[in-house]
Amino acid sequence: MPSPTHGTFIWCELMTTDMDKAAEFYGSVVGWKAKTMPMPGMEDEPYGIFDTRSGDEDCGVAGFMILPPEMAGEIPPNWTGYVGVDDVDGMVKQVVAEGGSIRKEPFDVPCVGRMAVVADPHGAVLCIMTPVPMDNPPPMAPIGTPGTFGWQELYANDGREALSFYGKLFGWTLDHAMPMGEMGDYLIFAHHGRAIGGMMTRPPAVPVACWSYYVNVASIATAVDKIKAGGGTVVFGPQDVPGGSQIVQALDPQGAYFALVGGA
Repeated sequence: MPSPTHGTFIWCELMTTDMDKAAEFYGSVVGWKAKTMPMPGMEDEPYGIFDTRSGDEDCGVAGFMILPPEMAGEIPPNWTGYVGVDDVDGMVKQVVAEGGSIRKEPFDVPCVGRMAVVADPHGAVLCIMTPVPMDNPPPMAPIGTPGTFGWQELYANDGREALSFYGKLFGWTLDHAMPMGEMGDYLIFAHHGRAIGGMMTRPPAVPVACWSYYVNVASIATAVDKIKAGGGTVVFGPQDVPGGSQIVQALDPQGAYFALVGGA
């Protein structure tokens, strides 16, 4: 049987063309503090950590790094999510068996874990990782804390097909379907009974199947002002969503798509 952590979103990572400008932008918009650290075997390519504060401690919530030159002509700056799995190598085989594909074969990240980059049958990309066990794991900020990721959203070629695929891999289940008229149903999915995201059939305006990740902020109105002041672009919203919150979707100054959820 899978462990309770199998199928949990555990990390999010930004690939960007300018780490300093990304740190400044997200520090203003989201309130993150940024630091860099050397990675084993990658001393010339520092890895950045975005921290948010929970109580008296800083909690790492996301990473950021330079978009590798060999990828710059193929993909734009982007955010990618990581899902924790019990066995990366076994999961890669299952991804292929269910119609997905492997974008990067399993490899080890020293002192961090074993990971792979995969795509679902519609082409949406995720990273999967089996983290190295830790005796004293770093603190985790409480759910809903500003600066943490609060929602995951998939634009699929077919929402229900996608949910079936991910359900087989990660044990995600349908929490409920929310009708959206001509756009079809928005499928709220859950992990061990807790709703963690939504899936939908992508509208024509979304050119390819993809994941997006929503960061919690205290005020959407304030965040919108800071996005614009920092050189970013709002592409959708603010929009009211069930529960009394608002969302906004935007591009950072380097062109990476991101989304925010928070109070009006």
